[in-house]
Amino acid sequence: MAVTSEVSQDGTVLVITITGRFDFGAHQDFRNAYERVNAKPERYEVNLGEATYLDSSALGMLLLLRDHAGGESAKVKLTNSSADVGKILAISNFDKLFEIEKPGHNG
Repeated sequence: MAVTSEVSQDGTVLVITITGRFDFGAHQDFRNAYERVNAKPERYEVNLGEATYLDSSALGMLLLLRDHAGGESAKVKLTNSSADVGKILAISNFDKLFEIEKPGHNG
C-alpha cells in the first residue's frame, strides 16, 4: 500500500494516488497526503487506478477528505477506479457525494 500526493503546477489541484489496498493501514498516510500540503487546492482528485481493494475505513477516509476540502461545496473527484472498486462506491452511494470519473473516460 502506498499513498502519494502531488500539487498541480498552478497549485489549484491536489492529486492523491492510492496504490494497493486502501484500508485502515493507509489512514495516516492518506491524511498526511492532504493535510501536509503547502498549497490550498481548489480541487482534489483521488486516483484509484492502482487501488486493488477498498473497505469501509477507506470510505470513511474519503469522507474526511471531503470535510477537509469544504464539505458539501468541496470539489473532490474520484478517478480511474476498477470495476470492483466502482461497485463499492456505487453501493455506498458515493456518486451522490463525489464526482466519480468512470474508467475509460476523461473529464
